[in-house]
Amino acid sequence: EIDDNGLLKSYCTALNLNKQEKKEAIMGEAKPITKVLIYGGKTGWIGGLMHDMCKEKGIEVYNSEVRIENRGDLEAELDKIQPSHVLMSAGITGRPNIDWCEDHKPETIRTNVIGTLNVADLTYMKGIHCTVYATGCIFKYDDAHPLGSGIGFTEEDTPNFDGSFYSKTKGYMEPMLKTFPNCMILRVRMPISDDLIHRSFVTKIAKYEKVVNIPNSMTILHEMLPASLAMAGKGLTGVYNFCNPGVISHNEVLDLFKKYIDPTFEYSNFSLEEQAKILKADRSNNELDATKLLKDMPEGIVINDIKTAFDLCFQRMKVNLEKSGVLPDNLPPEFKSKVNGGTGKPSAKPAP
Repeated sequence: EIDDNGLLKSYCTALNLNKQEKKEAIMGEAKPITKVLIYGGKTGWIGGLMHDMCKEKGIEVYNSEVRIENRGDLEAELDKIQPSHVLMSAGITGRPNIDWCEDHKPETIRTNVIGTLNVADLTYMKGIHCTVYATGCIFKYDDAHPLGSGIGFTEEDTPNFDGSFYSKTKGYMEPMLKTFPNCMILRVRMPISDDLIHRSFVTKIAKYEKVVNIPNSMTILHEMLPASLAMAGKGLTGVYNFCNPGVISHNEVLDLFKKYIDPTFEYSNFSLEEQAKILKADRSNNELDATKLLKDMPEGIVINDIKTAFDLCFQRMKVNLEKSGVLPDNLPPEFKSKVNGGTGKPSAKPAP
């Protein structure tokens, strides 16, 4: 049937529209977290932490067993488990660092772009809230957001950093993910845990022979990961700068490492220009504005400013390392034998 405006009308079209309206109506509403499916929970760092957290809270939780680039397998798994919420932390960052992505671009796209879109699209089609642990490493200080100004990038700002292929793929993704009304996109930056796992920002820079010294927004996982689960339960969607408020520099972080973990620890700095000579890809440095995050944060969730959060993190880290026997005398030797400025390659002259 054709109406006066030349539009085809049919029962099928009306039925699909009703389904669409129903699906979009449930997005953005609070919903109990009863069953969680995690992509990246089996081998990933953040996904693994979220799996443990869900179990501790008594939430039924599953780690995905499929590759996210395989859409058919992905859909079958969603239909089998039927989660109330999906946590998407799968992605390629490279080993030992993001320079790997410069030489493995198709593999990076396959996971970081195609796979991520598969998860977002299929959860949208099935009316499932999806939390995406993304990155804030898609910005760099510029004239409108100068270093040291306290003016952070907001959720509405367009990514301006594509100095690494990793960040470039993430910059592609954010505008596309924003079109899915079921997705909450969290801009994680330089994540830090209460231990010395190799993925933590603290562990990485503590091993470097030299570091740059630039204030950055960062994410203390002990505070922020529980917040992400509360935000998902609240039904929040859209983009959030997922960092503790404020900025902290590399030197300030390493000074805390020296204060709490190793009083004999020493480090030295070099410039961005010197760093660029030994890296295949540039690195993002920025401040992200946490105003929206704090405004929408569910009640009862405490997010400290980054300097307070870091101090508390190192206090917990010291206790954890003492309990495990690492401190005071068994700190791994790689924290003494530095590596060359973030490349992951051993220094020609290891520190004694």
